[in-house]
Amino acid sequence: MFGIADYGAFVAAIVLFLLIPGPGNLALITSTSKGGIRGGLAATFGVILGDQVLMWAAVAGVSAVLAAYPAAFKAVQWLGAAYLAWLGLKMLLAKPGAAPILNIRPSHFLRQALTITLLNPKAIVFYMAFFPLFVDPARHQGLFTFGAMAVTIAVLTFLYGLTSTLLTHFLAARIRANPRISATLEKLAGTFLIAFGIKLAISR
Repeated sequence: MFGIADYGAFVAAIVLFLLIPGPGNLALITSTSKGGIRGGLAATFGVILGDQVLMWAAVAGVSAVLAAYPAAFKAVQWLGAAYLAWLGLKMLLAKPGAAPILNIRPSHFLRQALTITLLNPKAIVFYMAFFPLFVDPARHQGLFTFGAMAVTIAVLTFLYGLTSTLLTHFLAARIRANPRISATLEKLAGTFLIAFGIKLAISR
């Protein structure tokens, strides 16, 4: 289908990767808890845009450039790690009643999620390694095949983001009724962001 070998397995693999906890998921959940459904959907589109940029960069061979110039790869990797750690630290140090770390305007949520997604250089290498697994050499149709893959990933990410947003919004209304729980969850989110940043910085 579309030059994709075993389209069903391709879809299943994408769904599995979406379910794995990561900075993008955390940004989506945090955006929803702060900005409601609009914030969650804005973050979802930010993740989708970031993924599309990284996917097409991988197709264009950016991963080969990163492999040839390890210093450039590490520089982007450290930049991403520092950004995540900075966000996490701000959440940990935030005082009760202080302004939210993530701005309430949906456009800011989109930019925040987009930035977090783009500052993960390993995603480019991942896509470059992942795509060939599902390309049917006998039926490959060039950019059309990669386009079909990109659209599939975008649609699945949107559906996942929409579901997560609605579930998070439903729970957030109850969590906001208890300020102590809300503050604890924000500190927990900050801790996870710092952990993600450290993981990105020390990973090989």
